[in-house]
Amino acid sequence: MTGPTESASPDLLIIGGGIHGCAAAFFAAKRGMSVTVLEKDSVARHASGVNAGGVRRLGRDFAEVPISVRSMEIWHEIGSLLDDETGFQIAPQIKVAENEAELAKLSERAEALEMQGFRHEVLLDRAQLRELLPAVADHAVGGLACLDDGFAQPFWATTAFRRKAEKLGARFIEHVAAERIEQDGTGWLVTTASGIIRASKLLVCAGAWSGALAAQLGEDAPVRGIAPLMIVTARLPHFCDAVVGAAGRPLSFKQMPNGTVVIGGGRRGIADPARNRSEILFSQLNLTAETAISLFPIMAEATIIRSWSGIEGCMPDEIPVIGPSKRHEGIFYAFGFSAHGFQLGPAVGETMSELIATGATQTDLTAFAIDRFENHRRSQGGQQ
Repeated sequence: MTGPTESASPDLLIIGGGIHGCAAAFFAAKRGMSVTVLEKDSVARHASGVNAGGVRRLGRDFAEVPISVRSMEIWHEIGSLLDDETGFQIAPQIKVAENEAELAKLSERAEALEMQGFRHEVLLDRAQLRELLPAVADHAVGGLACLDDGFAQPFWATTAFRRKAEKLGARFIEHVAAERIEQDGTGWLVTTASGIIRASKLLVCAGAWSGALAAQLGEDAPVRGIAPLMIVTARLPHFCDAVVGAAGRPLSFKQMPNGTVVIGGGRRGIADPARNRSEILFSQLNLTAETAISLFPIMAEATIIRSWSGIEGCMPDEIPVIGPSKRHEGIFYAFGFSAHGFQLGPAVGETMSELIATGATQTDLTAFAIDRFENHRRSQGGQQ
């Protein structure tokens, strides 16, 4: 692995080697840009290597839906786009309603989404739910589904983007952190412990560590570290073909082709980005396991063989920052995906490469602007 001092000045320096950084590197290199990716640890070390791998349009914040829909189109073609295995499989994503009130809310969401022209979410009654999930608990009354969503192997998918980007000429520098960003004429200088990299444009994709970099550039991005928790069980007889969530409580649940069950969701451990580590909270793991057993009684027979957590960046409104700097030419951001960014990776990479290479994109990024927090504080009379 060569160091920064040996690098030529790329057109684009990407800080952060997660799926968004690797996908952006691939699409930018495909456009003919020279690209370097700088990663303080190793590619896919954090959020992009430890998440549940859900490839999900279901339940997205409405602002994210167009990007998510575009990303799903790319996921469906990913076998022809990349040269390495990503583990992507099409599978229904289903959010289970455990009572009539939850089902009514799911119905309202599906109607609201359809009013915006999107029909990928379909409401399931009790019988339709059981047809898709024969092992679901008796008390479940229905659900909401995206029947051609799916899942993938996060580390494989991120690495596949990295390898294809490298084949197109992108350079990856691992175990080197960006320490200081400074403007240099019309370009940018990034100082590291191993030297200085000069680049025409910068894309910050550094997850929970992006806020400190944005602050150097005078932009307020209150991203905080969170630590999603995951469980994997010993193999069970086949009983589930879908990726399952719950309408009223945190859950991400799927049975892998080898029979193991991967369980996660919204319960979290302790994230410590400053020390580059996270900690499992077993009380939260217990609640996750109890939810899984409640929705799938067969899980009472399961044995947990491994659990883990990792660090992800989360924004106060739980949607990411995607787009150009509001203060500087040549600076761009894509971070703070708030524990649901994996599926968005391909489309975000495509969008950012288009924006960076051409100066424009047809994707509406208004809701993801970095200055939305600054504007909110101004409206509330807070400090700048």
